[in-house]
Amino acid sequence: MAAIDKNSRVLGIVLPILVGVVMLVMWEGSVRYWQVPKYLVPSPFLVAETLVTQWPLLFNSLLVTLQVTFMAFFFAVLIGTLIAFAFAQSRLIEMSFFPYAVLLQVTPVVAIAPLIIIWVKQPTAALVVCATIVALFPIISNTILGLRSVNPGLLNLFRMNKATRLQELVRLRIPSAAPYFFGGLRISSGLALIGAVVAEFVAGTGGTSAGLAYQILQAGFQLDIPLLFAALFLITLTGVALFLLMVALSKLALGDWHESELVPET
Repeated sequence: MAAIDKNSRVLGIVLPILVGVVMLVMWEGSVRYWQVPKYLVPSPFLVAETLVTQWPLLFNSLLVTLQVTFMAFFFAVLIGTLIAFAFAQSRLIEMSFFPYAVLLQVTPVVAIAPLIIIWVKQPTAALVVCATIVALFPIISNTILGLRSVNPGLLNLFRMNKATRLQELVRLRIPSAAPYFFGGLRISSGLALIGAVVAEFVAGTGGTSAGLAYQILQAGFQLDIPLLFAALFLITLTGVALFLLMVALSKLALGDWHESELVPET
């Protein structure tokens, strides 16, 4: 059984890489065979070459986007967790304010980003606010779901033993909510990146505050499609890296005790 699990993990890594290599080869071959102009669809080789030659520019822009993403993700986790704890302690508070959290989630960030950019004078702070709004709801919804999803028998046991609400929260609800919370982190990290990129598109901030979205806009205006693809590739790679980081963090926090991360023993 252990050998099967190990082989499954290896295949889970090898197969996606093989599929990606095949797709890149087909892409390269199709572009060369039909002689597609680079201002329409560049070849993977040309994109890689652009990534190397324009690396200083793209790397500095990547750092700007990452700064906004991580700041937004931090504030989303902090604010979302506190709100979820408040909702878990009072049904009245949850019924009063949860619809507004949903309203905030379903409102397109592109619709409110111009207002935020006008109200918040500092460009980076405005971008962080926009990205935080996008990344906030998964933390609230997943954490409150976890805090509510406690074993009824254990909850009755705690109450029979006169446990305080703080003891019930720390020793029962928080451990029960941990898998849901880390699931929310996986979603929220990607949304923080999306929010940062969308906010950069709306803000159009250049100069030293130019993120990857600004480079995509400039490349589109100049028909520098290889540079556009290279910046898009970095955004995609960053999103995958953030997801894998959250997966590793979840395994680190839950791997020794929670069944969702435990490998079945033979």
